[in-house]
Amino acid sequence: MEYGYKLSAEGFGPQELVRQAVLAEASGFDFVEISDHYHPWLDSQGHSPFAWTVLGAIAASTDAIGLATGVTCPTVRYHPAIVAQAAATLALVSDGRFTLGVGSGERLNEHVVGRGFPAVAERQAMLREALEIIRLLWQGGYRSYRGEYLDLEDARVFDLPDELPVIAVAAGGPDAAELAAELGDGLFGTEPKPELLDAYRGAGGDGPTYGEVGLAWAETEDAAVQAAFESSRWSLTGWKVMSELPNPANFEAASTVVRPEDVAAAMPCGPDAAKHLEAIREYERVGYDHVVLTNSGPDPDGFMDFFARELRPALGG
Repeated sequence: MEYGYKLSAEGFGPQELVRQAVLAEASGFDFVEISDHYHPWLDSQGHSPFAWTVLGAIAASTDAIGLATGVTCPTVRYHPAIVAQAAATLALVSDGRFTLGVGSGERLNEHVVGRGFPAVAERQAMLREALEIIRLLWQGGYRSYRGEYLDLEDARVFDLPDELPVIAVAAGGPDAAELAAELGDGLFGTEPKPELLDAYRGAGGDGPTYGEVGLAWAETEDAAVQAAFESSRWSLTGWKVMSELPNPANFEAASTVVRPEDVAAAMPCGPDAAKHLEAIREYERVGYDHVVLTNSGPDPDGFMDFFARELRPALGG
């Protein structure tokens, strides 16, 4: 079992994210994961640096902690050839510590290049083609590909690591979980749904499984709830909303119906370690072997200390 720390690229600038990653390594986390967005969810969050630059700086500033994208969409804003090259380079500069998390994306980040954002079925078909292109390029040599949605022309990734990065495919349903088993090396989920793990394993998937658990630590429950409400209320709107809205202003509007008490009911908030441990163990019980802690509390340093003192010893480590 490994435990990761989610770097909130929507809430902090690039230098601060690097600092937090260094602190996460010192606090006993096994890996850090970063979202790969163009926009934050809410204007009030105020940040959204380029994830790949931040990851490169983290690789240079740390020694052993794992790195992951959670997750990259390799179909619209990026062509998969660029992702294949970026991931291979990051694997090299991190000495093999990088995991490529991929998914079908959100309109919030992908529409910015003016190519629109397709419907769900088309997004999944594009993700399949993107994975095929990445795998093709990682075989080495010059490669071409003709798909229904994506093409590749006479391209080669020159710098490839001896051990290729793990590709963890995000899944919200059984079809995507089966795609993760077929073309990925692992599964990425955001809910403790046993049917996702069952679909992945049933389709032959035998790689690592990453699950994100939301929580909010602060010295008081009220402070944790308020911070989570201010920064993370958008997460209660549901995936069908989260994947389709184009700008932070839309998320501000969509989340006006969310109340602080709704946030408190959706995630453990406050200083009680037992509540946080139970949320983590729920993911462990359904079969996740990599659990990512997404802290919406107001004090990252305090949370790191809390993890080192109370959570990590109780979890075994």
